[in-house]
Amino acid sequence: MIKGYALGLLTAGLLAACSATPPPEEPPRPPPMPQSSGGECGAAQVQAYRGEPYSATLEQTIAAQSDAGRVRVIRPGQAYTMDYRHDRLNIHLDASGRITELNCG
Repeated sequence: MIKGYALGLLTAGLLAACSATPPPEEPPRPPPMPQSSGGECGAAQVQAYRGEPYSATLEQTIAAQSDAGRVRVIRPGQAYTMDYRHDRLNIHLDASGRITELNCG
């Protein structure tokens, strides 16, 4: 009786191992990170301000001349989020407070 029970378990185990299992579904892929061409936030329109000393007044001028929905000033060593916003203009400054880069993000 024990041999028959063991044989039945072995047979059931072998059959279970041979059954077809569907391949696991691939997890959804995140959308590709957009590449900034400088036009989504109006960065291309304000490149002339590179090298200028930053001021709040200049920030307002740049915001008005660009199509940016938001403006963010990034200073050296400052922590900032890496989320991409096509309507946000980033104003990068150097240690002396001059504008080094204007880009979307």
